[in-house]
Amino acid sequence: MIQAPPLLQTGIGVVAPYDFALDRELWRWVPDDVSLYLTRLPYVPLAATVEMAMHISSPALVARSAIDVLAVSPLVTAYACTSGSFIGGVAGEARMVAAMEDAGAPTAVTTSGALLIALRQLGLTRIAAVTPYTEDLTDGLVAYLAEAEVEVVATAGLGLTSEIWTVPYETTRDLVRDTDTPDAQAVFVSCTNLPTYDVIAILEAELGKPVLTANQVTMWSALTIAGRPAIGPGQRLLAA
Repeated sequence: MIQAPPLLQTGIGVVAPYDFALDRELWRWVPDDVSLYLTRLPYVPLAATVEMAMHISSPALVARSAIDVLAVSPLVTAYACTSGSFIGGVAGEARMVAAMEDAGAPTAVTTSGALLIALRQLGLTRIAAVTPYTEDLTDGLVAYLAEAEVEVVATAGLGLTSEIWTVPYETTRDLVRDTDTPDAQAVFVSCTNLPTYDVIAILEAELGKPVLTANQVTMWSALTIAGRPAIGPGQRLLAA
């Protein structure tokens, strides 16, 4: 029997919050010759609030988790959390990237940093933002984007503080449709714990504009850095 040669793997490290439940969704953007090495921040009994976002934004905490995947030599390490990477503003996001790289990651990216990279790639400066968050946490996203000279022209949130991964696609679709405005060049769906893969292309076709999501921009950015394409049929960012 002729055996196929072993598939050479490109490795990407992923640091996620302790309550992250969408490992499988991340894998859907990944080609067969890429492996994800996931690890989580240590558990603390906090709801998904500003308090939690502040806790999981600690550069030292993120760096310690990034170290956990160094043994398998990822080409890039991604911090897969939107609120944890925007709550400290642009400077706080940069400190998280620096902490992961100082800990040994060859290069690093965060979800909020990846969002800015994606917006620049698409030439966008005005967006609507949809979140599962409470109002104060949604305001934190708006403040982060304003600091990066991105205007948020409309927002809506679900007010959730737990089990965000259980939100059905229908709820997210309706929220995006209701929040989009003619002056928004795109819609961003925040939170890496909110399922979005199967609604992106549908909404983009319906709205006629890019619909970016937290897990999408995270994986697209990390895979781009690693020199590999992200998989997502009909998703505009991936074709840019």
